[in-house]
Order: sequence, then C-alpha cells, then structure tokens
Amino acid sequence: MKKLICTTIILFLILTVKAQTTLPKVVHGKLERVENYESKFITSRNVDVWLPEDYSPSKKYAVLYMHDGQMLFDPESSWNKQAWNVDDVASKLFQSNKIKKFIVVGIWNGGETRHSDYFPQKPFESLLDSQRDTVNAQLKSSHVPINEMFSPQSNNYLKFIVEELKPYIDKTYSVYPDKENTFVMGSSMGGLISMYAICEYPNVFGGAACLSTHWPGTFLLENNPVPDAFLSYLDKNLPNPKSHKIYFDCGDETLDKLYPKIQEKVDQLMVEKGYNETNWSTKFFPGENHSENAWSKRLNFPLEFLFKK
Repeated sequence: MKKLICTTIILFLILTVKAQTTLPKVVHGKLERVENYESKFITSRNVDVWLPEDYSPSKKYAVLYMHDGQMLFDPESSWNKQAWNVDDVASKLFQSNKIKKFIVVGIWNGGETRHSDYFPQKPFESLLDSQRDTVNAQLKSSHVPINEMFSPQSNNYLKFIVEELKPYIDKTYSVYPDKENTFVMGSSMGGLISMYAICEYPNVFGGAACLSTHWPGTFLLENNPVPDAFLSYLDKNLPNPKSHKIYFDCGDETLDKLYPKIQEKVDQLMVEKGYNETNWSTKFFPGENHSENAWSKRLNFPLEFLFKK
C-alpha cells in the first residue's frame, strides 16, 4: 500500500504541472481556447471549448463543464501521453444517435492550486480543529503542494464557473442555459468538485458525473475524518432526485483501491435519499486503475447516462 500511495502521489503532483500551451489536436470537431481566463475568484487559467463537427449557431446545444481541461483531448499534449479522448467518444455516440448534442468546456486545473480548488470546502470547514490538523498533516506527509495550513478554495472555484465562465459560455456559444442542459464532470479530485457543484448549485447543474471520486481527500484511509465529513454533507445537501442525475464509478487498482468501500456508503445514502436507476448510476470496474486511459475507456457510460435522448 505504501508503494501504491507513493506512486499515486507522484501522479497527482505531476498532474499539477501545466501541459503544453499549444492547442491540443482533436480527431473530431473543433477546439477553441480562451487563453488565461482572468477571474476575480481564482488564478487565471486556460479554458478549452470543444464544438462538435456539425456545430451551428442556428442550433442549440447542451453544455458539459469538465475539470483538468489539459487532460481531455490530446494525449500528445498531456504530461503522461494519456487523455480522455472526449471528442472521439462523444462523436461516436452522436453518430449512433444515442445522446443529445453538447459542447465541452474544459477548464484547466490551476497547477499547485488544484487540490485546494477541487477539495469541497464546506465539508472541510465542518471538521473540528484537531481533524483539520490531521488532514493537513496527511497532505503534507504526501508532499501535496499546500500552504502552511491547507485551506480549500472550492467555493471560489465554483463561483468562477457559475458567475463568470457560464455567463460567458451562454453568451458566446449557441447553448441552452437551463440546468436541464448544464452538466459537470470530473475524475478523482475532479469527481469531488463535480459532486460539490451539483450540491451547491442545484439550480445551475442538472447532472454530475464523478469518476474515480477521491473520497479520502488525502491519500490515507486510517484516522482520516474526511470521508465521514463528505457523507454528512451529502446527507444534508444532495439535490432533488426528481430533477437531477448523478453518476459515480471506480476501479480497484492503484489509487482506486481506496474508493470501493466508501462508494458503497455513498450508494446506500443515494438510495435513502430517493435516487433510483432513472437518476443515479454507480458502476464498478474491476481491474481498472486511476488514469486517463481508464476513464476514456468507460467515458461512454456517464455520457449516455447524462445525455440520453
């Protein structure tokens, strides 16, 4: 387990290094970039917008906001030569007429601010001081780049999306602005912030997909108060199942080994809150690890679940 943690910590740290600044290549559709989008809430970062091949201002499209935007499209432009290949997977589903059309807004992570941007803030702030100290110590022992005391900034990250980026997207592109056509997706810490987004802004996001959700928050399970804090938060803040869709999944290799038992508790809570197969899906992928290749292989499942016609 120690070797696993060391390996995955290195993965997380490298992911914070910004990818090449050249525009990623896509197999299908067109990619446009907003360079260093300035925000009053968070550090500036690139935003890559993917438009499907038949994108037309005369048509309307749903919107999928995705985190870790530098890892979504082109493996040749990412640090580990892996990518979600979102354009390829989505285009094949469009061609099969299985899902409605959407554009993708890929928000780059903030490098060293990634962990604080994506860590759900209210659950962290609900912890006792001694529990926060434990989280801080666990993150430091794992060499996560944080300040002297870890302090999530995810409320500001979500304000950036909802108050600054979404109005820009709604104005610039031919999209539906309502929550029924606005979705959010991410993996690992990006899964956490996607879960947090739909809970904090249920009137903005109609669906969320959380792949390999990093429920521990840190890289240890022992003496870790974070999972229970997340469960307590979800118990109080899960959105109305009658008007929202939520997707979870995980594997059981590398960092994903930490997730299944916590995910089972989340699943139990989903049932208690009235979610069923029409508005919630959790999938388990034995033998799959914590990587863009793994998420790309199963990306069709959350896309079909969220955007099914």
